[in-house]
Amino acid sequence: MNVLIVFSHPSPTSYNAALKDAAVESLISRGASVKISDLYDMKFNPVASLTDVSVPKNKEDVPEDLILEREKVAWADYIIFQFPMWWTSMPAILKGWFDRVFAAGFAYGPGVYNHGNLTGKKGMLSFTTGGKDFSSYGLDRIKGSMDERIFNIQHEILYFSGLTVLEPFMVPSGASGEERKSYIEELKNRMERLEELPVISYRTIEDYKKVLV
Repeated sequence: MNVLIVFSHPSPTSYNAALKDAAVESLISRGASVKISDLYDMKFNPVASLTDVSVPKNKEDVPEDLILEREKVAWADYIIFQFPMWWTSMPAILKGWFDRVFAAGFAYGPGVYNHGNLTGKKGMLSFTTGGKDFSSYGLDRIKGSMDERIFNIQHEILYFSGLTVLEPFMVPSGASGEERKSYIEELKNRMERLEELPVISYRTIEDYKKVLV
């Protein structure tokens, strides 16, 4: 099993870093091969140029950093994204990673969704949110539904590119010390049974075509 962890937090001593380290420890202990893209440590350039948003016909024109990241994605059976939720979404450096790495001609195109180029691989979001718990989230709560908040990432990036999307792992960053330890153990447990984790059953393109007929 090959697992790529895309880690997006500026502090190597953050709780997000602890979650990333716990996932790596658990995966390696079960014999998985793990690669890490630590975007801040790599000083990954998140600003897409006009030539970055699609794969050029001349592969020699592809920047070295994109070659390396796309090789990791192609190698991986699972891709786990570890990040803090900032301003209702992912950090800008991770969005830039998607903009540049998941370009047309690599992650998708001409096929999309269940025909995307990354079909056969699985992806999972693992992230922290503000607050001590999730009581502010819900259809009738002040912050709205978390499912709606992460739909654009899970459905319109991961699934759009063909990835099978696993149920996300979410942690309130304001949790107590003991609760944080418990979340770390829960994440380790997830990594131990990665193949058994529930997936999100998104509709296929064919399903929507049936509706339109």
